[in-house]
Amino acid sequence: MTLGQRGNVDFGRRLWILRFRDRLDGRIDLRTVVVCAALLLVTAVVAVIAVGSGDYYIPPNEVLTAVFGDAPRITEIIVMEWRFPRVALAFLFGAALGVSGAVFQSLTRNPLGSPDIIGFATGAYTGALVVILTLGGGYYQTGAGALVGGLATAAVVYLLAYKRGVQGFRLLIVGIAVSAILASINTWLVVKADLAAALAAAIWGAGSLNGLGWAQVLPALLVSAVIAPCLAVLSRRLPMLELGDDAARALGVRAEPTRLMLVFLGVALIALVTAAAGPISFVALAAPQLARRLTGTPGVSLIPAACMGALLLVVSDVVAQRVFAPTQLPVGVVTVCVGGAYFVWLLAREGRKQ
Repeated sequence: MTLGQRGNVDFGRRLWILRFRDRLDGRIDLRTVVVCAALLLVTAVVAVIAVGSGDYYIPPNEVLTAVFGDAPRITEIIVMEWRFPRVALAFLFGAALGVSGAVFQSLTRNPLGSPDIIGFATGAYTGALVVILTLGGGYYQTGAGALVGGLATAAVVYLLAYKRGVQGFRLLIVGIAVSAILASINTWLVVKADLAAALAAAIWGAGSLNGLGWAQVLPALLVSAVIAPCLAVLSRRLPMLELGDDAARALGVRAEPTRLMLVFLGVALIALVTAAAGPISFVALAAPQLARRLTGTPGVSLIPAACMGALLLVVSDVVAQRVFAPTQLPVGVVTVCVGGAYFVWLLAREGRKQ
């Protein structure tokens, strides 16, 4: 492997050029590396503070000791068994939402093209809701329902938007319409359910990390470990798809199969989050765009979006736990408030451009 460095003439950016046996050629933007490192560092600091805060306060040095070394038994129990799994899930789910949002915003070539807006997250919620209300819904059953619901919604949106290919704006408009229909179906399902099931579904539907632990961390890690390499391979084709199907085919990319695989992986990430925590809105919308503004790249990138999504969800969960302590809010309430404000700003900004 050789490592070189050069300046990009067009954008004045410094790039690291990686070559492995003269077959794999990758470019790593130095500013992107610095931004990702800074986001991960801030996330780690917030995570340590989150693990230590609560009714039983634990100083940061003792938190690190419990994680990496020997600590008193009570400290180890509080850190490793009660608090750390929740922070780990916030990190994993935030990264998953950020990556999913980046994939769909790239495919639609629109900053509003996140799974929250185009209905895939709503479809995953519908599938999970049906399982919860009819079968009682364990973790794996709910995950399967969320995946089936998200994929079915994606198929419907894709077919309705297809006309000699799929255009980003048409996909966005069709997705918004399907999302509105599914939202009304979800409301009807909750209203028709018995009281106990409706209350459980409503609490879960707010999007919450309360009560989650290692039982959810390990499956999330395994699913992420399967999806991440696939996305790493396909992400090289995203910039080509953004040029249009004709240009992508001219560059040797099979546009429709690649797009379908990316949609499947993006929906799988949404299903992963929905199965455990319920629908957590607006992280997938905001994270890729915030990361793009920090890195200064012309398009959305998966790794910065993952880092930003992890930071947003970890911070939002800390706010949800502490702002009205001892009462804990669902993290979805916080992300809706923050993301809603960002959504209004984004709409106003796009309106001024027009």
